[in-house]
Amino acid sequence: MDDSVAPIRRRFDVDDLRAVTRDTDVTRTVVVQAVHDPGETAWLLAQPGPVAGVVGWVDLTAPDVADRLAVVRALPGGERLVGIRHQAHDEPDPSWLARPDVVRGVRAVAAAGLVFDLLVREREHPAALALVDAVPEAVFVLDHAGKPAIARDRSGTQDSGEGREVADAWRARMRDVAARPNVVCKVSGLLTEAGDDWRDRPVARYAREVVELFGPDRSLFGSDWPVSTLATDYAEVLATTTTALADLGPEERDAVFRGTAERIYLAGEHPQT
Repeated sequence: MDDSVAPIRRRFDVDDLRAVTRDTDVTRTVVVQAVHDPGETAWLLAQPGPVAGVVGWVDLTAPDVADRLAVVRALPGGERLVGIRHQAHDEPDPSWLARPDVVRGVRAVAAAGLVFDLLVREREHPAALALVDAVPEAVFVLDHAGKPAIARDRSGTQDSGEGREVADAWRARMRDVAARPNVVCKVSGLLTEAGDDWRDRPVARYAREVVELFGPDRSLFGSDWPVSTLATDYAEVLATTTTALADLGPEERDAVFRGTAERIYLAGEHPQT
């Protein structure tokens, strides 16, 4: 993490989380790894409520990845391990996700009953699709709506040509992913992808289109906190997404903000609000 993200270059813990959710309706959350470090996953698993589940990290390329997953589950709080993620968009190789050793690792994740979170941009899109098709038994969650280049989308301005191209390219990618029934999509990270002037970018349109393409039962809200604080506070992220999806019916809205996440990440638990 370099100086461009200096405000969040520190440890955030459950006290920070409780502080930002105190005045919202959020009572439980799934936290997601930020570094390729098993120590961080162990630390996340040890955090108390409102942490309900953890998407952690293991080395997917390790020959003994199944054993490593078992070790993580044996840790204190290991029963709350719900998924695995790797920052594929930081790998030098854009086809990293499609490598045979990675595919084998993700098969082990699926065999363990865990979800695999996909953190990809346009560059990694073909490899992500190849992985999804190679492991149809897995459940995948596409993080941050595939990281659209909203900062370059100037729809509604005189310089709208590039905006249309950006939106059309993203929409085509999302149709590819939505055609795979074993993938759900997070409505998350849109404000930070939109840049400092996110209020002037069509963030709401992207949020609505995710739900239109995937349906409420395959869409789920994500705060992207604390990275989202580079754009605004937790409450405004939640309010902005809620407003963008205001046209949904009560059951559809409940699916996006609660039901899909519980079904995908917390299967077997008693539903809570």
